[in-house]
Amino acid sequence: QAQLVESGGGSVQAGGSLRLSCVPSGYSYFRDYCMAWFRQASGKEREGVASIDRDGTTKYADSVKGRFTISRDNNKITLYLRMDSLEPEDSAMYYCAATRSGCYSMSSSWFEHWGQGTQVIVSS
Repeated sequence: QAQLVESGGGSVQAGGSLRLSCVPSGYSYFRDYCMAWFRQASGKEREGVASIDRDGTTKYADSVKGRFTISRDNNKITLYLRMDSLEPEDSAMYYCAATRSGCYSMSSSWFEHWGQGTQVIVSS
């Protein structure tokens, strides 16, 4: 059964860094998928953080530009999110998502496949 498994979350102080990983299993042709990271803070809607398309094109939410970097390793079949200069406002559950439809939207409804999430807590 296809699934996405996130890891790398944790608790850090403001200004610190974390690297999240997402490993898909049961997917054929990982390189054919648009991959993305979303996050959802308590009491808030899920929001798109960053996406990376099949050709490596990346997009970022304005709130994380210059601080977060999304990347993918098609040989290791792994998606990453490097998060630097973390702020308390970045605290949320972070989810990995995938779609074969291309990175044409950062709406959560665009993505068919989701992981269970990994928690990030940033303290001031």
